[in-house]
Amino acid sequence: MATPHIEALDGQIAKVVLMPGDPLRAKYVAETYLEDVTQFNNVRNMFGYTGTYKGHKVSVMGSGMGMPSIGIYSYELYSQYGVEAIIRIGSAGSYDGDLNVYDVILAEDAYSDSSYAFVQNKEERTTLPATKELNDKIKAAAKDISKEIALGTIHSSDVFYRDVEADYWKDIFKETGSRCVEMESFALFHNANVLNKQAACLLTISDSFVTNEKTSAQERQESFNNMMEIALEAAIR
Repeated sequence: MATPHIEALDGQIAKVVLMPGDPLRAKYVAETYLEDVTQFNNVRNMFGYTGTYKGHKVSVMGSGMGMPSIGIYSYELYSQYGVEAIIRIGSAGSYDGDLNVYDVILAEDAYSDSSYAFVQNKEERTTLPATKELNDKIKAAAKDISKEIALGTIHSSDVFYRDVEADYWKDIFKETGSRCVEMESFALFHNANVLNKQAACLLTISDSFVTNEKTSAQERQESFNNMMEIALEAAIR
């Protein structure tokens, strides 16, 4: 049945969903990697597609930017459409000098100072884990296709532009061990925990707070392919 944000019918969405922030990146994944593709969502231009990858049914859908947005879409996918696992595939800014532009990192857990989880159900933890079983599949998939991934804690932030001292990120890195920053995974992990589902997050480093190196939009699209291929291989396990 349709929700206020997803128009898909029952059975149109696979049990495993890859979820980039950008709906156009969802379109790219569908057109580049999937066969027999059907578009199941166009509401608010948050594109969602289902197809087959190596003969297995897989879906990909945009989440939008920030925890409120992925919070809505992931909750509806889990609770209304029978989705069992969501693998976020996104970009991140590195806090760690050992984590360079184009590197792929798998989140073991996500730290946040967001109020999302507390408001949702009074969850007081500030660090939430990814699903170990799903992470193990991702690590095995990366090894099988000879793709390197880093591991660690990530920082999920509610704020992209911070009007504070320029080196604020150094304190976050030191105090929490967060190796990079993005804006969605804490809410995704929380929803998975609340609904007894699975969630993981693969990120490609698109810029570095340490070196100030940045990638162009074209470079980000091309460099994200390693991350997409790892996620797809994990999705069919």
